[in-house]
Amino acid sequence: MNKILELREKRAKAWDAAKAFLDAKRGGDGLLSAEDTATYEKMENEVVALGKEIERLERQAVIDLELSKATSNPITNAPTKVAEEKTGRASAEYKKAFWSAMRTRAGEGLDPTVRNALQIGTDSEGGYLVPDEFERTLVEALEDENIFRTLANVITTSSGDRKIPVVATKGTAAWIDEEGTIPESDDSFGQVSIGAYKLGTLIKVSEELLNDSVFDLEAYISREFARRIGNKEEEAFFTGDGSGKPTGILATTGGAQVGVTTASATAITMDEVLDLFYSLKAPYRNRAVFVMNDATVKAIRKLKDGQGQYLWQPSVQAGTPDTILNRPLYTSAYVPTIAASAKTIVFGDFSYYWVADRQGRVFKRLNELYAVTGQVGFVATQRVDGKLILPEAIKVLQQKA
Repeated sequence: MNKILELREKRAKAWDAAKAFLDAKRGGDGLLSAEDTATYEKMENEVVALGKEIERLERQAVIDLELSKATSNPITNAPTKVAEEKTGRASAEYKKAFWSAMRTRAGEGLDPTVRNALQIGTDSEGGYLVPDEFERTLVEALEDENIFRTLANVITTSSGDRKIPVVATKGTAAWIDEEGTIPESDDSFGQVSIGAYKLGTLIKVSEELLNDSVFDLEAYISREFARRIGNKEEEAFFTGDGSGKPTGILATTGGAQVGVTTASATAITMDEVLDLFYSLKAPYRNRAVFVMNDATVKAIRKLKDGQGQYLWQPSVQAGTPDTILNRPLYTSAYVPTIAASAKTIVFGDFSYYWVADRQGRVFKRLNELYAVTGQVGFVATQRVDGKLILPEAIKVLQQKA
């Protein structure tokens, strides 16, 4: 942790030096010479590199903390009490049976005890629902790969579409003369329907590796599934068009409202960022965050507010994101970079974007398909949908066409 704080302080000092250099070298027209531009970009790249190293160390610290936890809990209850046995897919029996089935060699039958235990989680499509304990690990891994899940409202549905009631328009009060009639003013309601789209991936493992007891099959599949699914999810949550995938925040239909259109197709000004900030209604700004591409952050680093302070401010506190106009800043590779007509900055309260997980993620083992190459395939699928249920809660900045 001390190392992280040292790097944060070092990054803050490097950023102060870069700002001082930028202010000192700007000419009367506000531009830098080619030589000074190269020097500044080198200083800025150091700030970016320090930021990425901080992120790596923070992820490492989380993993170290998890691995340092005790593997067993001390006995604190009375001797006469027995710990409650977990049932269903959370039971130790089901977990053991699941991974025994995953490791069973092609052509070998399952032990009757294993087969009976797996009946608890047999999926209608022939796969096995992953154990509850593993599913919790999997969701945590998805969040590590996918910043969207940490910001959005994640719900779990069992079957069918989820209908979410939304107040479309609100009634108002009115001044009334003595003995006058109170006018009617009703709220109008709509609803957003969230379904489930299927997302899947195929993982191949050699038979030698699969049957090696030293190889941590659980960790490998969890990590690889998380990486693939997390990346594809986040792409859809931002840019999905609702056709065979979730409706993303940047979708033309069903997405966020355009708060500001820039005057330039290739640049963003400080006034336009401020206009975007205030295009969002005040109640939403309390929990709003900025999300943009790393390349866009680089362009904004040179902008100042009306008090001469740079809009982008590096965080010096561990676990706290950088800020723009005192609101948290997150980056995603799936928000477009600056280009004509691109939606480059997202600002709003992401809790109004709902991610619906259809309960249970499914694994299937493919024994024969890759037998000639000495491999075993694992098909991993999940069903998920996502929609912005209140478009006014998030605004986007769009570049000029």
